[in-house]
Amino acid sequence: MRLRVLGCSGGIGGSLRTTSLLLDHDVLIDAGTGVGDLTLPELARIDHVFVTHSHLDHVTSIPFMVDSVGWMRREPLIVHVTEDTARILREHLFNWKLWPDFTQIPDPVKPMLRYETMVPGRAVELADRRLTPLPANHVVPAVGFQVDSGQASLVFTGDTTANAALWPVVNRIANLRYLLIETAFCNSERDLAIASKHLCPSMLAEELEQLTCAAEVYITHLKPGEGELIMQEIAECAGRWRPRMLEHGQVFEF
Repeated sequence: MRLRVLGCSGGIGGSLRTTSLLLDHDVLIDAGTGVGDLTLPELARIDHVFVTHSHLDHVTSIPFMVDSVGWMRREPLIVHVTEDTARILREHLFNWKLWPDFTQIPDPVKPMLRYETMVPGRAVELADRRLTPLPANHVVPAVGFQVDSGQASLVFTGDTTANAALWPVVNRIANLRYLLIETAFCNSERDLAIASKHLCPSMLAEELEQLTCAAEVYITHLKPGEGELIMQEIAECAGRWRPRMLEHGQVFEF
């Protein structure tokens, strides 16, 4: 299994891309602005998008992708979402006002896009790959994901703040190898992190204290212009976990 980071920033500007991870050649986990770097043939090969939550920095490329390559495909693009997220996308994005409803194009019988509802804790199996929605705690309904190749697992928290429900689940993953966890703000913005349901370095340290199994820790969703400061503060208060900044273009094989 190969996972490539298409985007992992909390914003845009220059080389920064918002959250999207490409699993092998056919699965996206979130669809932020990084998806736009793929070629048309690469876009046409994507069969599944697993969505953590409905915020634009995580879904913005879905409308453009289905509009660009939907006509090239024989089957609809399957968007895996919770019931709450599906409702938000129907009401506020694919609603004919902000963007056409591609679940009805070219017709409801053979659409270009189809939602498939996920249930937290219940794995979705794609050949020898298992993707399991995990608890998240954000300002809109949200999940993270365990991606399991059978040999090893990667956990992506998605956007979340303090999340006591996550750690008992993570600590039961016997083959956990990688943990991708957000830290959006620096410590001076802790109040903003709490209000927007993100993490800052001191909060990250409090979360990692609940991790009882070994894993390589990578930090994602850093706000533009604050990455160096955030990572410095993480080193000071959470250095014993040896967290590293997730990088655009980084590849994990497991």
